[in-house]
Amino acid sequence: MISLKSTREIEIMRRANLIVAETLQELKQRAVAGVTTLELDAVAEEYTLKKKAIPAFKGYVVAGRVFPRCLCVSINEEIVHGIPSHRVLREGDIVGLDYGVIYEGFYGDSAITIGIGTVSEEARQLMKVTEQALYKGIEQLQEGKRLGDLGFVVQQTVESAGYSVVRAFVGHGIGKKLHEEPPVPNYGERDRGLRLKEGMVLAVEPMVNIGSHEVEIKEDGWTAVTKDGSLAAHFEHSIAVTKNGPYILSQL
Repeated sequence: MISLKSTREIEIMRRANLIVAETLQELKQRAVAGVTTLELDAVAEEYTLKKKAIPAFKGYVVAGRVFPRCLCVSINEEIVHGIPSHRVLREGDIVGLDYGVIYEGFYGDSAITIGIGTVSEEARQLMKVTEQALYKGIEQLQEGKRLGDLGFVVQQTVESAGYSVVRAFVGHGIGKKLHEEPPVPNYGERDRGLRLKEGMVLAVEPMVNIGSHEVEIKEDGWTAVTKDGSLAAHFEHSIAVTKNGPYILSQL
């Protein structure tokens, strides 16, 4: 069942997502060569608690598996759900930072991919196209349009650049739960799928690989990597569908 949010609920979600956006901004400044991913996790948790919010991912359970940290940190060929550890960031890495909080009973969720120091032109282009695909997808979140319109535009943007869209993971509705109906694929056909209504709040999150779209899960049971070892990037915003068009809740 799809939950339509009231104006008041959307404003609470805006505050939740602003905490996420501010945390990601802080992490972006702290993510430099020599820092461990566990140190970034500690920064995220401290900032969130200071804002009277709760880290959403810590203790999150999927199929009996419990995510042990607050932040998802995915490096290079890791697509999503990387677990913070004593791994050190290195010059030239690209790093996906995915974060969520709970504030006044509602969830916020957003992700960015950043470069550590000087990165390759190939990596820069991948990040640029993935972020462009996100914003082109968001433009489709108009009342009366369909989810297939969003998926089509994201897929077209990615594939026309020679990359592939991950299909094993998709975006999602968000609200009083982190993952609500409907699923939001990053591929599709125009004028197909669910019709968008005012009050829907969706987390749109293109995950893009330089090589094949195929993925594998590492032994930790969480970290998704590209099957062919190619680089991956991930960007995400939480967006409300309003009568005035898309309202990006997780944008500073």
